[in-house]
Amino acid sequence: MSYKVGIVGATGAVGQELLSLLESRAFPVSELKLFASARSAGKRIEALGRAVEVEEATDSCFGGLDFVIFAASGSLAKELCPAAAAAGAVAIDNSSAFRMDPEVPLVIPEINPEAAREHKGIIANPNCTTAIALMATYPLHQQFGLKRLITSTYQAVSGSGVAAMAELETQMGQLSRGEETTVDAYPYQIALNALPHVDAFLETGYTKEEMKIVNESRKIMGIPDLIASCTCVRIPVMRSHSVSINAEFERPVSVEAARAAIEAAPGIDLVDDPEALRYPMPLEFAQKENCGAGRFRKDLAFENGLAYWVAGDQLWKGAALNTVQIAECLAES
Repeated sequence: MSYKVGIVGATGAVGQELLSLLESRAFPVSELKLFASARSAGKRIEALGRAVEVEEATDSCFGGLDFVIFAASGSLAKELCPAAAAAGAVAIDNSSAFRMDPEVPLVIPEINPEAAREHKGIIANPNCTTAIALMATYPLHQQFGLKRLITSTYQAVSGSGVAAMAELETQMGQLSRGEETTVDAYPYQIALNALPHVDAFLETGYTKEEMKIVNESRKIMGIPDLIASCTCVRIPVMRSHSVSINAEFERPVSVEAARAAIEAAPGIDLVDDPEALRYPMPLEFAQKENCGAGRFRKDLAFENGLAYWVAGDQLWKGAALNTVQIAECLAES
């Protein structure tokens, strides 16, 4: 069986990765429609071996489609996802617009595929860092019973879009030539720097990004009373996020059992050989479907605790790949 697929935000970074992954994973597409803002309408994009003209995304453009994947802003998704669902398509949304809606499943296919099949027309894709962190954390939860989750993120500029990626590259060139850096995408220079600030600050002092990770982790893993805290940091890496995690569990833990759980889990590679200096790094996991986990050790602060490190491609498992996998999950059911 083949499917008619639409992509909203097709000209952006995630949209471009979606097109690449639909082709490389041989998703059965019988018809492809690409949508973007009015200023991008009329452009032609090479996709799935043919040139496709970009159309303006409106609430009346989704007729006849089976899947509509949204790689656009939350405000546009809030407006158009219900229209796609009303037209008979399954809307799979990359933004934060519907993630905490109790009527909308929030899905990582390796963790809760059954939730996708219970959709009411809209399925939410998790925050990129949440997805990467939980790929390693969920197998440990299954083994030991997760009680507390403390995370610190090291997030690539790809999470801010194409302009931020270009700015990092430009700043590195400016610094190498001894020039003053051009700053636009972030409040400060990102090259050779680290910004403990991802998304807008809330009254609590946490950022929206930090609370996304806390709240989405609870929903996806089905642990509403999970004790969790997060600090998000933007670093000068192009496209893969990393996360330092300290987790406390209900049951006794061991490094050996944790490694075995990771090795048995789908979508995650164990890269954990300190003597050989082997651990997951952003460069190693760029444009790689699996995430990587390593640096496993007993946590010194928690009685039943583990400390570990995860890395994964923000544009793939953190966004485009996960949405394609959700569509695959539904296509197989």
